[in-house]
Amino acid sequence: MTESTDAAATPAPEKTPTENGATETPQEETPEKSTEEKKDETPPPKEMRAVVLTGFGGLKTVKILKKPEPTVGEGEVLIRVKACGLNFQDLIVRQGAIDSPPKTPFILGFECAGEIEQVGENVTNFKVGDQVVALPEYRAWAELVSVPAQYVYALPEGMSALDAVAITTNYVVAYLLLFEMANLTPGKSLLVHSAGGGVGQAVAQLAKTVENVTVFGVCSKSKHEALKTNNNNIDHLLERGSDYTSEVRKVTPDGVDIVLDCLCGEECNRGYSLLKPMGRYILYGSSNIVTGETKSFFSAARAWWQVDKVSPIKLFDENKSLAGLNLRHLLFQHGRGDTVRRAVHSVFTLWAQGKVKPIVDSTWALEDVGEAMQKMHDRKNIGKLVLDPSLEPKPKPATPAKGKSGKEKKPAKESSEEKKDKEGKDDEKKPAENGDKNGEEPPSNGNSDEESKEKEKESS
Repeated sequence: MTESTDAAATPAPEKTPTENGATETPQEETPEKSTEEKKDETPPPKEMRAVVLTGFGGLKTVKILKKPEPTVGEGEVLIRVKACGLNFQDLIVRQGAIDSPPKTPFILGFECAGEIEQVGENVTNFKVGDQVVALPEYRAWAELVSVPAQYVYALPEGMSALDAVAITTNYVVAYLLLFEMANLTPGKSLLVHSAGGGVGQAVAQLAKTVENVTVFGVCSKSKHEALKTNNNNIDHLLERGSDYTSEVRKVTPDGVDIVLDCLCGEECNRGYSLLKPMGRYILYGSSNIVTGETKSFFSAARAWWQVDKVSPIKLFDENKSLAGLNLRHLLFQHGRGDTVRRAVHSVFTLWAQGKVKPIVDSTWALEDVGEAMQKMHDRKNIGKLVLDPSLEPKPKPATPAKGKSGKEKKPAKESSEEKKDKEGKDDEKKPAENGDKNGEEPPSNGNSDEESKEKEKESS
């Protein structure tokens, strides 16, 4: 008899009875099932903080939420954001007063700067580690953002991310207004509204790079002293809400060559009336429609109704021009990215030469974006408002507890009986306290001798 060299046979799978009495063998696990289980075990996507608009309206609709980190697509770069720019356009978006807004919720912001972490396919002009500023259509106010390379601009050496967001949008708009549209040349005069804001300050600085240019600036009276202290780029400061047209004509009876208006409404008529022959009025905003925290159809209608409808025949007779500039449309609807890139390069060159310097009003944590928006809405900023994702939010003041009626809780008043009981207890405590102070022992309860005798018996 020979010994078998075959390996022990594996036991057959047990058969399980079925309803009709037959038996069936359990199905073996297939490789497909194991791969499905592995897919289920994959870790969730990484998350980042972002400023999200949850619905159009007031400040309460703006929230800091965790969102999945974006992935870089073809022709895009992924940027680790170090600073974000706040512009008046963001307030208009929050209210839903902008044209063709995306559906909520979405990430806010049109301007950010930082460092490139990834580069998508077919991107040849950027590499990982480049310091850049970007002008995406929304999604800028987050820790990470993926942006098409055509809207990304390399920073010159020495420019920080904070300076980049303070200079790019504001100074590019100002540059296009003055040199591409208004044809500013030596000896001309101009009037700019919101002179204390980011674009107003950029206009004043860039205008002074041209010889013998006179600048009139209109802004709130409360900003005049600070503007005089910070710089001397504005020759004549005028109070917003006053009859500034008369003040301008006291200086130059013929009016001005250029009017730059970001308000709209009745300011359009005043600005047009100030133009000299061959003068040009340019509208680059409509902040007068933002009167409250939420969208107002009445304000928008009033702003439209207050504007005189100027016919081409009137422009022909008076030798005047009307124009408009919308940077967002120029980039994303009209496809003039090359025009914007040339303006960015010119502005960065002037910065490198020390001819312009952005003014930063204040820097805020992402969590404090509501306060920053309110400051801009109240026209209290002088220069740029910047968001910094690395900053810690301001500590919130402790709120006192409230009762059912919503009012703060107050300590309950003691009744007359409670007062008497309290006074009686205080009187009982006084003799004991006096005894302790005089070195006397407190009175015993009379049971101490008996307890000592019992203890002696137990011990014996």
